Amino acid sequence: MKKTSFFYRVFDLYYDGFKHMTLGKTLWTVIIIKLIIMFLVLKVFFFPNFLKENSKPGKEGDFVEQQIMKR
Repeated sequence: MKKTSFFYRVFDLYYDGFKHMTLGKTLWTVIIIKLIIMFLVLKVFFFPNFLKENSKPGKEGDFVEQQIMKR
């Protein structure tokens, strides 16, 4: 890739910016930890697999169809 190309300059801008961050690295770490907690931990405990509990294996589509038609 040529060093004067647009993509190289954009990559270099972000690479250099992230390399020299001090507070930003800590903030990104906190953000990533929060996302892991939100999507992994909370999903496991507060959002059960509703289709798996209420429908027969292989008949999930029929269950969804029946639930939609009832409403």
